[in-house]
Amino acid sequence: MSAELERPRRQRANLRGERVRHKARKQALQATVPYLAVVRSPRHPRAGREMGSDFTVATYNVHRWSGLNGASTPDAARAGFVISELGADVIALQEVLRPFDAEDPLERIADALHLHVAFATSRVHRLGELGNAILSRWPITSVFTLDLSFSNVERRSAVAAQFTTDAGPVAIVATHLALVDRTRQQQVEQLLGHPRLQGPVVLLGDMNAWRRCKATRALDEELGGGQRFPRTFPAASPLLALDRVYARGASVSEVVAHKTAAAKRASDHLPVLARVRMGE
Repeated sequence: MSAELERPRRQRANLRGERVRHKARKQALQATVPYLAVVRSPRHPRAGREMGSDFTVATYNVHRWSGLNGASTPDAARAGFVISELGADVIALQEVLRPFDAEDPLERIADALHLHVAFATSRVHRLGELGNAILSRWPITSVFTLDLSFSNVERRSAVAAQFTTDAGPVAIVATHLALVDRTRQQQVEQLLGHPRLQGPVVLLGDMNAWRRCKATRALDEELGGGQRFPRTFPAASPLLALDRVYARGASVSEVVAHKTAAAKRASDHLPVLARVRMGE
């Protein structure tokens, strides 16, 4: 057989082998979710003030980097620009996609903004790992994941990063809760009762709180503080207050939706910004 005929056969065999390896990798990862996939400092960290008792936070569902309607080609630069607009000290992200076969956009954004990053995979998407992330101006003291999957239909988790402030330690949690009321209630109970989250805690995320239910009542009673949350979904013309900031051992104020032109195009959710003061 000539070399010209043998070459295409080898190429097809290599392609089949790559597909088999890719499938095996996905299956192995799927069997271990949720798991910590990234915890790292920026390549060029910036020196600055230590974390004080008063800081700003934000939560943002980036919709797999796929823009307002979810149908466009993923473009993390759009959401990255919005994250830079926020200027928050700590930012929780949901629906973060880290592709298998391309540069990680989450780490690229963190490096560009000189932020520390932690990412936990909730499920293995056909294009990569999908989950929650925390970006921070300050080093993360420790980090862990919480498995919130009470249903085979929806794989959910949270990532909790612990920080040291001049008023003591605080845990900041990023999560994306379920659509189903009963499952969301179980997830809230798990979060509120977790032994490592009994001190000061700030809970950030897409709570899918589209109406009053047992889960939202529990959050309001334990962590709410009585604040009203801005509407954030759908981003172009918000009707629902899905994205929220709760705290225990701290007060939350100045809770606003980030409504810039860029934010209305980069995702189907608007980000939410808030100020947190420890010890209140």
